Amino acid sequence: MFGLFKRKTEKEKLTDEYQKLLKEAFDLSKTNRKASDDKYAKADQIQKQLEAMD
Repeated sequence: MFGLFKRKTEKEKLTDEYQKLLKEAFDLSKTNRKASDDKYAKADQIQKQLEAMD
């Protein structure tokens, strides 16, 4: 209840986006390999941003 209006930090937003991209890439890997590779590349860029934050 108290965290209802709490905003996400930039790191939390990037982590959520990273997880979403990995899931989409996995789902696409079964049907469209090129699109899956593109999603993995975007996820890798986000992972590098997360590492730079630490």
